[in-house]
Amino acid sequence: MIASAAHGYSAAAMPTINGRPDIQLAEALKKVSPQMQAKAQTQATDFEAMFLNSMFSQMTSSVKGEGPFGDTVGTGVWRSMLTDQYSKSFAKAGGVGVSADVFRQLILQQASRAS
Repeated sequence: MIASAAHGYSAAAMPTINGRPDIQLAEALKKVSPQMQAKAQTQATDFEAMFLNSMFSQMTSSVKGEGPFGDTVGTGVWRSMLTDQYSKSFAKAGGVGVSADVFRQLILQQASRAS
């Protein structure tokens, strides 16, 4: 989704939204430096990881301590770290699509400031 150095797009490199070419994003990417694009992508992925962590935490909050670890304070800390790692892994692997929308909005905002 990040623009090439020359900011030229082939049909394969054109950003898409809902399976269609996203001309608005393509034009915005031309106005934003590659460094800012990379930073926006990182921030979008981090945001999705935070969102997924919240979702996974809610999903596992009702799980009580049956199993090999029992129900101790340490289990809660371990479960918290596990959900944090799950969320980061999911986000890096593409997540659920939140980061693409966040990236798009960040780039559009940066491009409007550059104009």
